[in-house]
Amino acid sequence: MRLLIVGTLEGYITAAGKIAMQRGAKVSHTDSIEGALNALRAAAGADLVMIDVKLDIATFIESLKAERITIPVVACGIGTDAAAAVKAIRAGAKEYIPLPPDAELIAAVLEAVAEESHAIVCQDPAMLATLRLADQVAPSDASVLITGESGTGKELMARYIHRKSRRSDAPFVAVNCAAIPENLLESELFGHEKGAFTGAVARRLGRFEEANGGTLLLDELSEMHPRLQAKLLRAIQEKEIDRIGSSQPVKVNVRLVATSNRNLENEVRAGNFREDLYFRLNVFSVAIPSLRERPADIPLIADHFLKKYAQANGLGEKRLSDDALLMLRAHHWRGNVRELENTMHRAVLLSKSETVGPDAIMLTSQLLAPEGSAQASIPTNSPVANPFAGPGGTVPQAPRGYGQPAPGYPTSYAPPTGHAAGAAAYGNAGAASGAPAVQGLVGRTVAEVERDLIIGTLSHCLGNRTHAANILGISIRTLRNKLKQYSEEGVPVPPPGSEERAAY
Repeated sequence: MRLLIVGTLEGYITAAGKIAMQRGAKVSHTDSIEGALNALRAAAGADLVMIDVKLDIATFIESLKAERITIPVVACGIGTDAAAAVKAIRAGAKEYIPLPPDAELIAAVLEAVAEESHAIVCQDPAMLATLRLADQVAPSDASVLITGESGTGKELMARYIHRKSRRSDAPFVAVNCAAIPENLLESELFGHEKGAFTGAVARRLGRFEEANGGTLLLDELSEMHPRLQAKLLRAIQEKEIDRIGSSQPVKVNVRLVATSNRNLENEVRAGNFREDLYFRLNVFSVAIPSLRERPADIPLIADHFLKKYAQANGLGEKRLSDDALLMLRAHHWRGNVRELENTMHRAVLLSKSETVGPDAIMLTSQLLAPEGSAQASIPTNSPVANPFAGPGGTVPQAPRGYGQPAPGYPTSYAPPTGHAAGAAAYGNAGAASGAPAVQGLVGRTVAEVERDLIIGTLSHCLGNRTHAANILGISIRTLRNKLKQYSEEGVPVPPPGSEERAAY
């Protein structure tokens, strides 16, 4: 944990720094916002910023956003000044800590930031075997390629390998290659000199230099443009990088870990990924099994997220009922652990008692179930066949050719009272069409059904991408990639909702 303290903190900086160091943090200090920005641009970086509430926190956070520096900010001030705390939180601070510093409070904040406890929760033999494989490769400096479906926890595995490596005391730096535009990703990775391009207001060291001596994670590497792949290959081979606008190469010593939810061998054959870079990165491969392939982990992970979100929302401890657990075990989990996490978060908010029952479990449609999975073969009269069983649950129309629902596809349900109501609603919908709803999909490809369900859900959410992604149980990034693909194919895509337009 690297902690950067900004400001004088009325003389309490020494005490706060000592407490943090006693908890294992590496502490640095600067008096001004400009000094903090310079420190964060440099290779040392930080994992958390504690800033004096008297400084212009809003300007500081806006500057971080403008330079694409993502880091949690915590405000500190003398006593319990409610007005100052509210102002800081509204400016974008994650938390407010009153001074003089309380050891337990600072420890709790440090643990919360470091927490995404990056612990891997598992008990299934398939996942335990994968962890044993990771344990074997971790002590080496070999590049590792981590593969797996979206939502399986590839970044968690990368952090696990880093913690088990000889570089565990050095920085772990992650870069999401899919989330950063191609024209900015080069600067993000290799850094730039002041004035190298429009917007380069100061010299900035890239992620390679920030991770020097430690581990650099290239998340979703398959999204990287071929031109950048060539520069990355040179950095790996020569162990040096060139900042944009600089003529002097910089030596770096990093261990590379890359992730991809695509089959990179197929990408190589299709000409989308360099073969030489693939072999450079794939010195050792770790394949994370999907949640469908590790069913013994479902109850353990579900319980983990129940406790996490119950605590986060200030609710009492909750537990799953047997019927709710049956629903979870039977589901296809196309979105894997991420989908299960979202499901448990919703369940915590919907459940009105300590026991989370079926009425609080809202699952994505079985139309998204991978072919041959257990969910795809669940009979329509099964209690788990209704994926949207919940208070006022609805299923958005699945348009046929965008706009016309497929024959026999149920479009809504009355508010159910439990499993029986959900099953009856689904069964009646099938009976009304003269056959189970799935028969109306015969003759269509899985890709067509998936496209129609995604666009239908988006229409149901009035174009709100975030809500649609939550309902579908997929990440917002996956949804946007799908919508981009549909637009390129000439399929009409609903525009973003009013709340999201500003972000597009």
